[in-house]
Amino acid sequence: MSVESPIRKKLFVSHKDESPRMFKSDFMDFFSRVPFYVPLIVYIPVIAYVTYRSFYNYEIPLLQFGLLALGGIVFWSLTEYFLHRFVFHYHPTSKIGKRIHFIAHGVHHDYPNDSLRLVMPPTLSIPIGIFFYFLFYLILGEALCNPFFVGFNIGYLAYDELHYATHHATWKWGWFQRLKKHHMKHHYQNPDEGFGVSTPIWDHVFGSTFTEEK
Repeated sequence: MSVESPIRKKLFVSHKDESPRMFKSDFMDFFSRVPFYVPLIVYIPVIAYVTYRSFYNYEIPLLQFGLLALGGIVFWSLTEYFLHRFVFHYHPTSKIGKRIHFIAHGVHHDYPNDSLRLVMPPTLSIPIGIFFYFLFYLILGEALCNPFFVGFNIGYLAYDELHYATHHATWKWGWFQRLKKHHMKHHYQNPDEGFGVSTPIWDHVFGSTFTEEK
């Protein structure tokens, strides 16, 4: 595995919708690009199936299902925040660490309008999803983990699609404009603040919201 882009010593930001080559291997480079609709194709059937299991296999009451699913959505938003802040924005010092960081998230800050690298590749999201399913299974049990996992996946899909939208949609809704402004400030004002993508609430809770307007 080899990244063609060198480790740059100065900040570079492209304002075009361009998709740079990251790997010498055509196979790996192809799978590093993911259209925005791919997570919908992958995870809507997962959500539908786990919802079916919740009601027909485990007979979970509707209210309990709703509360657990809501808990899963909230838990995803917290997971999203910590992944973005402490994993994607971890700054390694080794050469290989910097290359891994570039592959995982650095390329997005260099090419923020690359429409093919705005959602998480299934090669990454599926292992993460499997890990969390079994974590919920251990904590909540065989039955209750299902509606919680439904909410977790709904939260994830909202994150991926909203992330794409903040870079490429022009919706005039007030809440979306505030969300878009929050994420654009993360890119163009201070990348070490404003880590919430689907919601900025955790930035306020954990003190990482923006300290000044520019």
